[in-house]
Amino acid sequence: MIRSTFLRGLAFGLLWWILAEGRLDGWLLGGVAVAAATWTSLKLQPPGKLPMRLAGLVRFLRFFLWNSLRGGFQVAAMALRGRAALRPGIIELRVMLPPGEARILLVNALGLMPGTLGVDLNDTSLRLHVLDDSLPVVAETRALETSIAGLFGEAP
Repeated sequence: MIRSTFLRGLAFGLLWWILAEGRLDGWLLGGVAVAAATWTSLKLQPPGKLPMRLAGLVRFLRFFLWNSLRGGFQVAAMALRGRAALRPGIIELRVMLPPGEARILLVNALGLMPGTLGVDLNDTSLRLHVLDDSLPVVAETRALETSIAGLFGEAP
């Protein structure tokens, strides 16, 4: 517990130092912010088993960054071609991830990837709004789900 508190406090202190651009005159407020952030992180994620796997995090970030970049170019190309290139639609698919953090990350990651937005999530399914329903959105969502499952050490 002490080690975890120290490491988290150090990480938040470093973040504050970066945000304050190395200035010392903001450390009165910064100390309070660092203490509050450390306490909150300990309450929300108590020390113990890591919720994510490091190798899974690397694979997820690589997958997410590549697909965000590729999707951004797709959306830009659609915008340049005009309304005729858009075929918006709603796609509903069954969610394979267990309820909790993994599902929430799936919906949020889809919202950050160009051309998709999660509009409804229930116990068994996810409804997505897409800019072009002819694209392989379901296959890409399944790939993202697999990447997230690896991040949390779960099977989709």
